Amino acid sequence: MKKYLIYIVLFIGGIFLGYLFFNESSSEEKHQHTEAEKKQLWTCSMHPQIERREPGDCPICGMELIPKDTAGSELSENQFTMTSNAMALANIETTIVGDAKSDDGMLQLSGEIAANEDKTATQPAHFNGRIEKLYVKSLGEKVRMGQAIASVYSPELVAAQQELISAYQKRGSQPRLYKAVRNKFDNWRISEQQLQEIEESGKPKTNITIYAHVSGIVTSIEVNEGSHIMDGKPIFKVANLSTVWAEFDAYENEIKNLKEGQKIQIKAEAYPDKNFEAQISFIDPLLNSSTRTVTVRAELANKNKLLKPGMFVTANVKSEAENTRNISIPKSAVMWTGERSLVYLKTNDNPPTFEMREVNLGAENGNKYSILSGLQKGDEIVTNGTFTVDAAAQLQGKKSMMTSENKRLQLSKEVQQRFSNVIESYLQLKNDLVNDNAEKAKTSAEKALKELQTITVDEENISEKIKSLNEGFSAVSQSNDIQQQREAFISLSEEMITVSKQIEQTKKLFIQKCPMANNNQGAKWLSLEKEIKNPYYGASMLGCGSIIEVIN
Repeated sequence: MKKYLIYIVLFIGGIFLGYLFFNESSSEEKHQHTEAEKKQLWTCSMHPQIERREPGDCPICGMELIPKDTAGSELSENQFTMTSNAMALANIETTIVGDAKSDDGMLQLSGEIAANEDKTATQPAHFNGRIEKLYVKSLGEKVRMGQAIASVYSPELVAAQQELISAYQKRGSQPRLYKAVRNKFDNWRISEQQLQEIEESGKPKTNITIYAHVSGIVTSIEVNEGSHIMDGKPIFKVANLSTVWAEFDAYENEIKNLKEGQKIQIKAEAYPDKNFEAQISFIDPLLNSSTRTVTVRAELANKNKLLKPGMFVTANVKSEAENTRNISIPKSAVMWTGERSLVYLKTNDNPPTFEMREVNLGAENGNKYSILSGLQKGDEIVTNGTFTVDAAAQLQGKKSMMTSENKRLQLSKEVQQRFSNVIESYLQLKNDLVNDNAEKAKTSAEKALKELQTITVDEENISEKIKSLNEGFSAVSQSNDIQQQREAFISLSEEMITVSKQIEQTKKLFIQKCPMANNNQGAKWLSLEKEIKNPYYGASMLGCGSIIEVIN
């Protein structure tokens, strides 16, 4: 009996322990399942930027949301992974960021060959007339001094020839009259041979041949057969290409490395095996506000006429500044979206992990760009297959080139209102330019400047924006020339668009663009109306442009 009692106690104890164990495991599994459900995110296969805590439909396209892969949750918000197999199939390659300068401290600049303006000349017309026959017709043609260049009909010269014939016949009795008439023809650069033929024949020439009094290679032709020429106006221009200019663009951060007289090594794409030695002869004292560059020039002896205007060249310049370490990356690494330049960093090898980074580009050096900010030496970036990596980022709902970067400025209501007042003044300025009214444009720009002066903030990035806006509105307010105002309005509008996207708007703003403005590079502006009214051309081309974006 005692034996059975022990069995019963053990059986009950086993049941009790089993209950405790399995109930605890079930509770833990249920808890883990609940936690997993809480962490589970749902996204749209077509719009991976959509994230929801529960299933449903995509608010953009209406498709059913799918569970989002949460693998790699230990990654930062904007990092994502790719499998080694996917990388191999897409032929993705990466490069370690190095220096733009070579080991001996060389800085590389890009530019092109130009005619030496100090060695150019113009062949002008010396009287009014019509070109019956033009003998110089091709750019690049070589012209020699004394060469016949055109046959011209001139009513003025026909009448003057009659006067010359009469004075020639009376030259014995009226030598001073004859000399005065002859001098007129000398001023018109009529050749001695033609004058003798007119005097001896006693008949005026209908067409007069004019001869070159300059020599060189023709760089531009201003007339054609049948054109009317006017005294003092150019017929063509020539250049002596025995020496040429090599002109380069240097960015602000590179100016400190350059000085006049500095030796440079130049290579032309047409002659990759040749080196041309020269010295910097000129550094432009004015900075181009649009490109943020200055022109650097060197004069080259052009033996055998190898170098031709328009050829692309690169220069290696030994840096004059110590400890200057510029970074460069291959062009293939860079993607553009609007105003942004983007690259992808590889932040880990196992598993392959990537992250998008915005960079500021500097000079274009052959097949590379120098980097002003955004990267540092030692960073590993994608240089082949960049768009494939970007597509992977989009599919995983990470930051990509399609992601908007217009972060709101952290401003008080008062400062935000003052910025809104600046936008109002800008819109009035835009309307003044539309109406071709330079005086009112000055007034609107001055009003905007007064509004900007009332804005005081400590944040550096906002202060920089205010400084840029000040420069733009000042350029407009200080000019009476509407064309100059419109040129300043290009960069001003770019900055205003950036600011407008970063503050709350009470009215809908339309970003509009004219593809023909800014020397066919295109220029944008803000407007309250959908209707296109072009501030860069005014009444001459009022409707040129289109809406490219809307700011709500």
